[in-house]
Amino acid sequence: MSLENKINTFLNSVPAIKKIVKRSYQLSMYAISPKVKYEGDIKRISPDDGMEYFFGYYDKSPWDATDRYMLCLRAKNTYSFVAPKEPAEIVLLDTQDNNSYKVLGKTRTWNVQQGCMLQWLGPDYSERIIYNDLRDGKYCSVILNINTSEETVIPMPIYSVASNGEFALSLDFSRLHRLRPGYGYSNLLDLNENEKCPDKTCIWYINLTSGEVKSLLNYTDFANLETRPEMKDAEHKVNHIMLNPSGNRFMVLHRWINGSNKYTRLVTVNSNGTEMFNLSDDNMTSHCFWKSDNEIIAYAHKKPEGNGYYLMKDKTSQFHRKWPDLISDGHPSYSPDGKMVVTDTYPDRARVATVYIINNNDNINKVARVFAPFRYDNDMRCDLHPRWNRTGNKVCFDSVFEGKRGLYTVIVKRSNINE
Repeated sequence: MSLENKINTFLNSVPAIKKIVKRSYQLSMYAISPKVKYEGDIKRISPDDGMEYFFGYYDKSPWDATDRYMLCLRAKNTYSFVAPKEPAEIVLLDTQDNNSYKVLGKTRTWNVQQGCMLQWLGPDYSERIIYNDLRDGKYCSVILNINTSEETVIPMPIYSVASNGEFALSLDFSRLHRLRPGYGYSNLLDLNENEKCPDKTCIWYINLTSGEVKSLLNYTDFANLETRPEMKDAEHKVNHIMLNPSGNRFMVLHRWINGSNKYTRLVTVNSNGTEMFNLSDDNMTSHCFWKSDNEIIAYAHKKPEGNGYYLMKDKTSQFHRKWPDLISDGHPSYSPDGKMVVTDTYPDRARVATVYIINNNDNINKVARVFAPFRYDNDMRCDLHPRWNRTGNKVCFDSVFEGKRGLYTVIVKRSNINE
């Protein structure tokens, strides 16, 4: 083991010391680095009113079908708590009326990384939105018609929604919050806290028409899939469910924690819970996206190549390394026509994060760079989470380079992308 790996292993075993060392390193590197606030043709969409605005994760689009209206959340403070109990407002922005806005409602279940799973509901993506909330002391999801204000309350929060709007999948948000702050909800306790691998439901199927909820898979189903020695006495969780375009199959990250060691593998499953497949099991998979019904782009570790972006074929061992020049983790997604990819980076030593557009010829183009103040760091960080509009000629992202979370866009002109 190299000296660097030994140091990293030691620091992982003492999180408090690791945090101090990390911050000291960041401050020293920032002090000697060129200062950048932002670069690129960036346009602010959210109001500059002292409030904080953001959308959430990279696998959803805030735009409606016409690319006129955008959804986002508004809160007073997104840098003190990763999953506040204070409500956040659900806001509709009109990009054809000087970005005017109106408040559609409130949510009491949200976090700084993924918001409240706010999104337009298919298949038309025009009048109905869906988001998570806490009502009558229970997590739920709400389907809201923005024109009539009619609500339908579903007795389960949603995580990934099928493109046809007929069903959704969910997971245990309380366990997720306890084991991964910033991704779950803090309102209710993890009822299985004392069980490392509960033989209890971790993924649910939700019929969005009838409201019927079915248990789909248990934690033990994942632990029993090609069990590894490192799983013994480890604590298990699942995260990042993502349905494929047709909705017949989904991917999910199965993660387990054994002491100071953390492991992740990418598993794919039919939407009825059958045909579980261990797609990538080389200890690390982070951010993924369905290119098609049977192809997934993922930032992962693959032996013997190492960390990078890989295009994988579902239910096979086939994979192909993409864009070797991009060595840092990011949040990738394909444009609606499948010809481009947008991804980003975490802040570098100068505290600057970058948005890249990659064309069909694998040419990498830098379209935006933004500064990340130290107040937004670690669990409170503001990941850019770039997302496409419906047409595929704009990308929006969350950023804090002006001192508050805000929603920004950049135009993707094909003439400016190297062909």
